Formats: sequence, C-alpha cells, structure tokens
Amino acid sequence: MAKKPKAATFIKDPLWYKDAVIYQVHVKSFFDSNNDGIGDFPGLIAKLDYIADLGVNTIWLLPFYPSPRRDDGYDIAEYRGVHSDYGTMADAKRFISEAHKRGLRVITELVINHTS
Repeated sequence: MAKKPKAATFIKDPLWYKDAVIYQVHVKSFFDSNNDGIGDFPGLIAKLDYIADLGVNTIWLLPFYPSPRRDDGYDIAEYRGVHSDYGTMADAKRFISEAHKRGLRVITELVINHTS
C-alpha cells in the first residue's frame, strides 16, 4: 500500500482530486458508538484505521447537519451544526483532525437545490 502523506503536505495540493480514492460515508449508518441504533462521529473515529487500511485517501461525508430528516438529511435546517444524533461539533472536529492525522481528506456535499 502507498505511504500516506503527512497532513501538513497533503492539505496544500491543489490537484488532490485527480488521484483521489473516495470512500462515501453516511454517518448515521456507519458505526454506532453508543448503541442507540444510529451511527455517530465517535463511531467513525473508532473506525478510522479500518477506513485508512482500505487504501482510500478521501472520506466523503453525506449530510450530518441538523435536519428534520424528511429527505434523508438533505433538508438541512442549520449548515453550521451537527445533528445531535451524530454527536457534537467537537466530535465532528475531532473526526476531521483524526482523519487528517491518517493522511485522509474529509469532504462533504452541499446540495444547493435543497436549500431555501
């Protein structure tokens, strides 16, 4: 397997997407850390080594924002928050930090046509 780049260098590459190997993750269904039946950021953090071992270099998070969830989370109510079922903003920031330590980029999607 290719050696993972250090966080300080891989963030600066403007052409990173050309060689991206992307793993798409829906937080709510990936790994549940507290046995409430819903995946969460602490669960994702617990499985980051597994994800990194798959050989991917980018994690694409599906919507994790506060939402009434009538449209699988795409009906976002607050773009600057984290749905309470998935953890806290601190959990999300820790997930990103831990992913970067493993040489993994984190992207999320913004579906403008679901915005009002």
